[in-house]
Amino acid sequence: MASQKITTFLWFNTEAEDAAKFYVSVFGGDSHVVSVDRMGDAVMSVSFELGGQRYVALNGNTKQTFNDSISLMIACEDQPEVDLFWDKLLAGGGKPTQCGWLKDKFGVSWQVVPNGLMKTLQDKDPVKAGRVFQAFRAMQKIDLAALERARAGTS
Repeated sequence: MASQKITTFLWFNTEAEDAAKFYVSVFGGDSHVVSVDRMGDAVMSVSFELGGQRYVALNGNTKQTFNDSISLMIACEDQPEVDLFWDKLLAGGGKPTQCGWLKDKFGVSWQVVPNGLMKTLQDKDPVKAGRVFQAFRAMQKIDLAALERARAGTS
């Protein structure tokens, strides 16, 4: 992999290796654990790649928790891809929130967003755009077909 200037660093209490393995299983393909750094039997950090992007998970043994002030966004090609990532990231105890956001079982916030979302939300007709926005705000997982029905006024 070419040198990556900025790497997302995720600080866990003791779940770094479990989290890295979980994310690799969610994204598959060219996603993999790169290295596991240990101090004796304890895992200190895990480097992993998701879709060619490097991440590091650290076991910080801290009371710090993740919050919504930062999230990871997945740009999905279509509704089946939205459904796939949504379901996988919620597996094992994740929690859906609103407007395509969820927290996985480790408390990390994700946005699962179809590529066509902004086009749908920014319709040139303000009445259509308003209907779409109202439908969008009521959603947890984004449903493109429901947004299209709202735009057409048939929902």
